[in-house]
Amino acid sequence: MRYYLYVSTAKVDMLYGQIPPKLLRRLAVEAKVDLKVVSVAVQSPRADTSAYDRLDLVEAYLEREFDVGWMTEPTAWFRGDLGLRIAGYGDANGPTLMMGEDGDTLVALIGSAHHLIGYQIAPDMPRVGFSGLPSMFALLRDFPPEWESQMRVPQRNGRRTADGASIMREVRQCAEALTVPPVYGEFLARQLLRGTVTREDGREMTVVIGTPVYVAMSDPAGGEA
Repeated sequence: MRYYLYVSTAKVDMLYGQIPPKLLRRLAVEAKVDLKVVSVAVQSPRADTSAYDRLDLVEAYLEREFDVGWMTEPTAWFRGDLGLRIAGYGDANGPTLMMGEDGDTLVALIGSAHHLIGYQIAPDMPRVGFSGLPSMFALLRDFPPEWESQMRVPQRNGRRTADGASIMREVRQCAEALTVPPVYGEFLARQLLRGTVTREDGREMTVVIGTPVYVAMSDPAGGEA
């Protein structure tokens, strides 16, 4: 069992709908999905399976058909496990940003706050998506006012200029400014961009920007986040 913090039902439904029907039973066995669900899924891939059943099948499909990498050597789809500082609680229809470091790798995940578990918006409200690079650029350029309490240094509106040449440096500065407590979590994400920045000591840091399919709490194994 996973204790989920974030599940992008929009991504899960999009990917689930693209799985060839003939593969569903095989994937369901691999993912250990309930056989009654498998029977329904094989008969009609768009049937009312639960969001978590669909997530299991999507994850099994990605593992089977794609090269899912690790966050320190990411491919198009990648996994990770580290302490994440999650910003974005406060506006259910706004963005959420999850950032963490592992050695010389900085991971920044951009998503929509309404996918945070227990933080959904009313069904009749329009939902805005924040899972792409344009949203990351806009967020770095103009932080929501309610995020000020989560930043070590106040970020003035319009102060940041997140163009292609500076995005990695801006992401690192944002990670350094976040003060919200980290939560140790595992995740599966789609890579959006990767690059490097130079630390003050001259060493290079790899910055990986992605958008998560899910984030779940994990065991820090005695380490500090």
